[in-house]
Amino acid sequence: MRKTLIVALSLAAGLAVAGCSEKTQEHAEQTAESVGQDVDSAAGKAGSAVDNAAGNAANAVGDAASDSAKAISGAVDKAEAAADRAGEKMEAGADKARARIHEETAPKPAHT
Repeated sequence: MRKTLIVALSLAAGLAVAGCSEKTQEHAEQTAESVGQDVDSAAGKAGSAVDNAAGNAANAVGDAASDSAKAISGAVDKAEAAADRAGEKMEAGADKARARIHEETAPKPAHT
């Protein structure tokens, strides 16, 4: 596409200066060449900008995924801690229930 644009600009410049002096034609050629270089430079900068934007987007997605993984890991840690505490409370309750059952069902000493 760049080459097509450069060729079209050169052709237009060539037709425009066909009736001009040699010095004018040289200036026109230099101008057309300069325009072609400017277009090429601008296209390169645009390509770099697109590449940079794509890289930034990829980095943002990676950061978001990392943040999500950290949040999930933190939630799992909290759930494990809560489950451990609940298990400890259940064990303590079971121990109390066993002790109470033992008290209620153990033979009573005879009164003398």
